[in-house]
Amino acid sequence: PSLAPAPAPDTMLSLFLVAPALLLGPARLASPSRALGAGRIAALRMDEGEEGLEVVMDAEERMAKSVASMQDKLMTLRVGRASPSMLDRVEVDYYDVATPLNQLGSITVSGSNQLVISVYDTSCLGDVEKALSLSDLGMTPNSDGKVIRLNVPQLTEERRKELAKSAKAFGEEGKTAIRNIRRDAIDKVKKMEKDGMGEDESKNLQIDIQEVLKKSEAEADKAVTQREKDIMTI
Repeated sequence: PSLAPAPAPDTMLSLFLVAPALLLGPARLASPSRALGAGRIAALRMDEGEEGLEVVMDAEERMAKSVASMQDKLMTLRVGRASPSMLDRVEVDYYDVATPLNQLGSITVSGSNQLVISVYDTSCLGDVEKALSLSDLGMTPNSDGKVIRLNVPQLTEERRKELAKSAKAFGEEGKTAIRNIRRDAIDKVKKMEKDGMGEDESKNLQIDIQEVLKKSEAEADKAVTQREKDIMTI
């Protein structure tokens, strides 16, 4: 029988370069690092091994979640227009359990400056009113026994500035969280170095973690800047 031709040199080289990545399994390959890029991740797989790659990608995933959480908080800040997301942080004492308001009913917009809250259990209307009154929204709830209405007043310049400060504070909280993740990841790498990892490998991993941090901080800053702009736009 005829033998299949040997792979061309370029093909052999390609197989050699991707083989370590294939050993990590399809789940690993399905989640390439957004911050580092495919080329850098390929280098990580070649030079730093699966354990080092896991530390970097775990840090990136956790940082992404922290940035997303910060963005959710930013969306709760008023920008002068009625939006159901304004009530995302309101919790109601529902049968002695702190429950998010948006889990107790539907929240819709009426006109451009009114929110209408229709609760599933009308027996908790009083608790919802109380939670809204105690919140920092600065709005007075009005109930007709079936639904609660909130009139969203126009923001004063002073209030806009206060909200812009809150946006900046949310941003700092988010960046503190991702810096803590960076520190935790680097501590893991240093432990791996003590356990036998090469010094160069450890140094490269720490550089990669720092790159992920910079990308995450940039995303956080961009989100805060945009929200501040939205808040200050009349």
